[in-house]
Order: sequence, then C-alpha cells, then structure tokens
Amino acid sequence: MASNQTSLSDAKFSVPVSDVEQQAALGAETEDFDYSRRAQWLRAAVLGANDGLVSTASLMMGVGAVKQDIKVMILTGFAGLVAGACSMAIGEFVSVHSQLDIELAQMKREKQRKETEEKEEGEKESVTNPLQAAAASALAFSVGALVPLLTASFIREYKVRLGVVVAAVTLALMIFGWLGAVLGKAPVVRSSLRVLVGGWLAMAVTFGLTKLIGSSGL
Repeated sequence: MASNQTSLSDAKFSVPVSDVEQQAALGAETEDFDYSRRAQWLRAAVLGANDGLVSTASLMMGVGAVKQDIKVMILTGFAGLVAGACSMAIGEFVSVHSQLDIELAQMKREKQRKETEEKEEGEKESVTNPLQAAAASALAFSVGALVPLLTASFIREYKVRLGVVVAAVTLALMIFGWLGAVLGKAPVVRSSLRVLVGGWLAMAVTFGLTKLIGSSGL
C-alpha cells in the first residue's frame, strides 16, 4: 500500500516538472527564432548600407575625376542616392513579394491537409511584409550613401575633398564590415578587409576609367 502511494505521488509531481521543461524549451526556441530573424534583418540592413556607400562614393569619385566643381559632384551623388534607393526598394519588394506568394501557397497546401487553424494564423504572422522590406532596403541604402555625400558637401578644395571622401568611406567600410562579420558570425578581420578592399577597388576602377575616358576626349 505504501509503495502504491509513493508511485502515485511520483506520478503526481512528474507532470508539472514536465510542463515546466516543455515551456522552458518552447521559450528557448522562440528566443532563438526571434534572434535569428533580427540578425537576418540587421545583416541585410548593413549590406544595404554598404551597397549605398560604395556605389555612391564610386559614382562621385568617377565624376570627380573629370569635374572639379563641387556642385556637379554633389548632384551626382544625390542622383545616385535616389536612383539606388529606388532600385533597392523595388528589387526588394519584388523579391519579398515572390517569397510571400510561395509561403502563402505552402500555407494553402497545408490547410488542405487539415492543419489546425491556430497553426495557420501563426504562420501568417511570421511571413515578411514586402512594403516593410522595401522601405528598410531603401533606408539602409540611403544611410550608406549619405556618408560620402555629406562629407563632400563641406569641402571646397578639390584634392582635399577627394581625400576626405576616401577617408570617410574607408572608415565607414571598416565599420560596416565589422558589423556584417559580427552579425554573420564570420571572422571579423578577414571580413572587414574584404569589404574594405572591395570598396577601394570599386572607387579606384571607377575613378581610373572615367579619368581615362574623359582625357581621351570622348
């Protein structure tokens, strides 16, 4: 009789412990999932900002190779910012909308397999908003493009302006490279150097080719 009471007592207290463990595991999975989604968004924002930084700086350096007028350089950079931000937003909207269509089709197939209504609602909340992704892409690109644009706006001397733009872009490339490496869990030094060398190469090629074409009289 005593042994039966002991077994019943053990069974009684094993259920709450199991529930607590399940809730803790579910909470940990939710936190990991949320962190993963945030990390992906942040990393995409860093990459978008880096794209805006490199493309706008390269465009301004290319124009600066043949035109010393600060107004021309600023207008070129501003045009690159607007065009690039619009291009990024449209591209991201189309891409995410296509992904959304695939996810909705998958949800429809699961509904036909008699999935529960609660699961369907939870999946609808997890899909990405195309408008939100487009706005985030355009904003990230614009933030990166503002670095060379604002730097060049306050310097009248031609050679000094080019040098300061290169210095500011170099610093921003190192920061973006470091952030991208941390969010992507990649080697920091190697990733930062890769981003930095890539940005330098883009500016150098644009400057050199524009200078060559401009000097040839085409």
